[in-house]
Amino acid sequence: MNYTFQFTEVFAAWPLLLKGTLSTVQLSVLAMLLGLGVAIVCAWGKTAGPRPLRWLINIYIELIRNTPFLVQLFFFFFALPALGLRWSAYTAALTAMVVNLGAYATEIIRAGIESIPKGQIEAGLALNLKRHEIFRFVILKPALRTVYPALTSQFILLMLSSSVVSAISADDLTSVAANLQSQTFRSFEIYIVVAVIYLLLALAFSAMFRTIYRLTLNYPAGR
Repeated sequence: MNYTFQFTEVFAAWPLLLKGTLSTVQLSVLAMLLGLGVAIVCAWGKTAGPRPLRWLINIYIELIRNTPFLVQLFFFFFALPALGLRWSAYTAALTAMVVNLGAYATEIIRAGIESIPKGQIEAGLALNLKRHEIFRFVILKPALRTVYPALTSQFILLMLSSSVVSAISADDLTSVAANLQSQTFRSFEIYIVVAVIYLLLALAFSAMFRTIYRLTLNYPAGR
């Protein structure tokens, strides 16, 4: 193989790559926060809600976990407008990511909730705590601590999966890379750089999650 690497044009486009990287980070962080909120509500509904609610949540989880993320993305961007619901590529991408993460994270958090000893809940009742206080302090916080590694791994997987949103022309790092490739025809160099950026993003998110754990969840098991 007689191939000459030429990164000059790729590095010259660093403002576009930076913009795409920041867009990916913004999209991923928003999806993580909103998806976590969806997962907490659904996990509560699945463990303590009425049977019809548990039934609906189970349908949601099975539907999302057993269909490709790309199909879900296309549903929100291409199918829903047929029903009159029109939104931007960014909003469709964010919605699809939140819905997808919510289903996977629900099962992770549910497992954490079910790992809490019933004695702790009974202790909360004995202290005359309200139901929402018991759920927040006695159940949810220890549950999140238990499943934190699995949950943050799912967050990082979501960030990496965000590259798929370029299929609907949402502005992200992969979309920028595709545009650069069509302009420079330096596919090899461009996707080497993009792969390195995604690797660095994954490492940065991992470091951030470790810091969050140290600051918020790293306490003795008895607390």
